[in-house]
Amino acid sequence: MIAHLNGIVAGISPDGAVIDVGGVGLRVQCTPDTLASLKHGERARVATSLVVREDSLTLFGFASEDERNVFELLQTASGIGPRLALAMLAVHSPDALRRAVAAEDLNALIMVPGVGKKGAQRIVLELRDRLGAPGDHAGNGSAPARGGGAPSWRDQVQSGLTNLGWSARDAEAALAAVEAESAGGDETPDVATVLRAALRKLSTS
Repeated sequence: MIAHLNGIVAGISPDGAVIDVGGVGLRVQCTPDTLASLKHGERARVATSLVVREDSLTLFGFASEDERNVFELLQTASGIGPRLALAMLAVHSPDALRRAVAAEDLNALIMVPGVGKKGAQRIVLELRDRLGAPGDHAGNGSAPARGGGAPSWRDQVQSGLTNLGWSARDAEAALAAVEAESAGGDETPDVATVLRAALRKLSTS
């Protein structure tokens, strides 16, 4: 198993990155949080999980071992594959998922595209004794400081929403609503923060 990658970020796309390790470019699919921590041309270390299928080998990358471990644990629940597990971590941090499961907060869980009420109930039933308590798992293995790099934060958020199953039109409307609420800020928005705000808009529309 490939436990982590340590190399130069050679490319960043809306749903993943290419990390050059010893002259070999390895593509990893990532959550928006992890992508936001990577900077093109700089060294990064990402925890990884390799998903093996009959017709594919897919490497998923995470900013910490804790995020990677939660990703793998989520897939032990019935009906949750790697794509849905990644979507859950795109919407909620590991500790937010722990809080939602511990509190049996089904509304928080069904914010994730692809998770319905029955699926949320199943997640609570199967994982409430396995995810652990919030704050008990120290995050480590984080990638370097958040930085820019193509594509822009807006493109990353919009692509992230469409990759999670929303239409381009809905994604654009949610982005516009979030931008209207945060108008006036001078700093470049944080991709993960904007994505979660947009998802909240979409879940209540």
